Amino acid sequence: MKKGFGFWVLISIAIILVIMFLLGQTLSLFNYELTVAWGLQESSEEVGDVGVAFLKGYAFGDTIFYIPLLVLGIIGLIKRRKWGLYSMFGALAISVYWPATILYAIFIERTAITLTPDKYISFSILLPLIMVYGLLGMLYLYRHKKEYN
Repeated sequence: MKKGFGFWVLISIAIILVIMFLLGQTLSLFNYELTVAWGLQESSEEVGDVGVAFLKGYAFGDTIFYIPLLVLGIIGLIKRRKWGLYSMFGALAISVYWPATILYAIFIERTAITLTPDKYISFSILLPLIMVYGLLGMLYLYRHKKEYN
């Protein structure tokens, strides 16, 4: 069965997310300051010490759950396996959840989280796009679920 354009968009974005999460999340577990210097994490001056603790918690969760689900989803979808469908669906659900929580947190607590204006702008664009990717990806998988054995 031929894999269409939507399939490759889903897979391509998933691969980009895996790379970004390995660099920004997994690396931050070993060298948080480096990921801050690269602009992949926020400093304690921006989010406070509690914010850094939560970001490290997200990094841990992403490393042990989200990244493996994405990788299994990519492999399983390419192989047209049902476990790939389920893995990717789970990863896409997380792709809706985490941007929503981050967006809510940064806009509800603007006095506690003092990001630079460019981060407020980029987060306001990028995070909703990731949520849309997750929602459309789940819709795509639901509509094509019969293609996976």
